[in-house]
Amino acid sequence: MHIWSRNLSIRPPLLVLGTVEFLVAYLAVLATCGIYHGSLFEANFALGSLHLKASIVATLVLASLVSMGLYQFHQRLYFREVFARVIVGIGVGAVFLAAFYFVVPIVALPRDFITIALICSLAAILLVRLYFFHNVDTNAFRRRTLVYGAGEKAKGIADLRRRADRRGFRVVGWVPAGGDLEISQGSGKLICDQSLVSIVDDLSVEEIVIAMDDRRGNLPLRELLDCKLKGVDVIDIVEFLERESDKVRVDLVSPSWLVFSPGFRATRLRKISKRLFDFLASSAALLVLWPVMALVALAIKVEDGIKAPALFRQVRVGQFGEDFSILKFRSMRENAEGESGAVWAEENDPRATRVGRFLRKARLDEIPQLINVLRGEMSLVGPRPERPEFVEKLAETIPYYQERHTAKPGITGWAQLRYSYASSEEDTIRKLQYDLYYVKNQSLVLDITIMLQTLEVVIWGKGAR
Repeated sequence: MHIWSRNLSIRPPLLVLGTVEFLVAYLAVLATCGIYHGSLFEANFALGSLHLKASIVATLVLASLVSMGLYQFHQRLYFREVFARVIVGIGVGAVFLAAFYFVVPIVALPRDFITIALICSLAAILLVRLYFFHNVDTNAFRRRTLVYGAGEKAKGIADLRRRADRRGFRVVGWVPAGGDLEISQGSGKLICDQSLVSIVDDLSVEEIVIAMDDRRGNLPLRELLDCKLKGVDVIDIVEFLERESDKVRVDLVSPSWLVFSPGFRATRLRKISKRLFDFLASSAALLVLWPVMALVALAIKVEDGIKAPALFRQVRVGQFGEDFSILKFRSMRENAEGESGAVWAEENDPRATRVGRFLRKARLDEIPQLINVLRGEMSLVGPRPERPEFVEKLAETIPYYQERHTAKPGITGWAQLRYSYASSEEDTIRKLQYDLYYVKNQSLVLDITIMLQTLEVVIWGKGAR
């Protein structure tokens, strides 16, 4: 089972988990205030709007857990890693609360109440997570899936070998189809000489994935319609893999799929709301971060000399292929590419200065791009902009590469969360699959989720170079 929409996939286990953890934090606040004042009635009378204030605390705690990547369905974590992320997440929640109370002091609760409530929430959430950790991979959470096709395209499902990748489904059988180039199914039994309807009944199938190598004249429409009328979902393999891996497989996509697939469309309301969100959020961020920017500029000049430039400008490809100058704090020595020309960034790049290596690791070199966002050249969330030299070469060899430029480039993005730094053409293809997922499913909710989870990337140092 899953709840799937064009913009968001909400897994029932995560929906239940999020609801439980929200209630844990909410009840922790009520219990703490009730104990302090003798009863909830007296606490509500003394503090005013207690339930609203408890809801605010619970919402910000939930947001902090999201920012630690604790609601990624396919993430592989040992419990000790979950333990560490929950602790850090509660700490981040305390920071969120402090900032919120500074802006809206009328809803603030006493500091000692909040401290005890957060400690109680931490203990209860760890117990909830321990139970979830040991039960999320059970078959109760998985759809019983039948794959119609057992050839080359079906390998895309067989390649999902990690237990974390298969949390949403369980393949109960593979049915060879006319046109399959080679029989090469994964785990699960191969079923021949049996109608789809009888297979569905025998195996309690909930979903059929169409993974044929060649559909022309081979698609059993009548049988599939009968199965659908029995309540079984029928889904194309590209959409199935998009749902289960949060990316669009460019090797399986056809131009007709791009045309007829839902998504890949930004409405006027979406454009207006995204621009308004970008403008307000980047303006607020610049107001808060200007002292940090001043210190970073000072550190660069202390290392390289007072005349050394703190900012670095570089031409990148923006929306619809239009070039613009991206702003970054300089992390490499001056004229670093004077002899080599444009090259991919490397692990432990020798061109980076000492201050620059720290800036890259902490992602502080990206802060000036908030100015690009204010100008409208970039967005807070979107595919990372590449250099024209790379784009020209990549567009010649990678199918659908130019489609990523239909969205405004971003400081952070879905690909930055889901994949490490791209330093080769192969890496770029893998990141493109996540960029296309974002372009297809972009929404304000997805943008906020990505921005929250970017905090995880910064804190745990994922993908920095």
